[in-house]
Amino acid sequence: MQTIITASETSSISTRDRGLNYGDGFFTTAMVTDGQVEHWAYHKARLIECAQRLGFPALEFNALESQITQQIASHPQAVLKIVITRGEGGRGYAPPSECNLNIIVSVLPYPDHYNSLTDSGISLAISPIKLAVQPHLAGLKTLNRLEQVLVKNALQTQHSDDALVLDYNNNVIETSAANIFAIKNHKIFSPRLDECGIKGVFLQSLCDKLVVEFKTVSVDELTQADAVFICNSLMKIVPVKSIDEHCFDIVHSQSLLNELLAKEA
Repeated sequence: MQTIITASETSSISTRDRGLNYGDGFFTTAMVTDGQVEHWAYHKARLIECAQRLGFPALEFNALESQITQQIASHPQAVLKIVITRGEGGRGYAPPSECNLNIIVSVLPYPDHYNSLTDSGISLAISPIKLAVQPHLAGLKTLNRLEQVLVKNALQTQHSDDALVLDYNNNVIETSAANIFAIKNHKIFSPRLDECGIKGVFLQSLCDKLVVEFKTVSVDELTQADAVFICNSLMKIVPVKSIDEHCFDIVHSQSLLNELLAKEA
């Protein structure tokens, strides 16, 4: 069973909910344009994968999609957030044998400053907070985001727009809230996400348009690239103008990307 909760000032959730107590759940955040969810097929696939890999019962999408349609119909531009928890029950960490999932649907204002990022670019500082390796959770957008909270907290003293996050082997993984990819010799590469990190919906959609090689990436390899970009479902593709002291020409970066997109069109 599942219960759909529409987020509002009167919404409430039990203090015994497993999402609140253990982070036992997952979520996705999507762009809404003219009353439609962008890349919905990819977001739906993400929710299905998370449910399967975390041992949740199968999601019932008919009622969820109907509720989403009602909530976003009047929004020309907004953010849709779907949070799914295992609900209440179980003994300690052990999940209940039968779950009544809680699905929380929120429609939020779109961050207006994202509109200018394509032209201004973004600066990255290497975060002192590193990601732990956990292949069982790698790629999933679970409710356990304390590492990202620590990354954002450390970023307050780093004087950059966002943080470049590494794992404990000093391999590049992602930024605080976006995937990262680079162009070198007219080929695109992006960090492997099979041990940690989040497999972003927008990056998935980009792989349907362009050939992307997923591999182990060092900071030196990234700074030696011809162009570097970050991406997620809300900001789309944003050029990186600097990584610590290393700078990129974002006009040239955008030209390289446009050339590759045109070639594959």
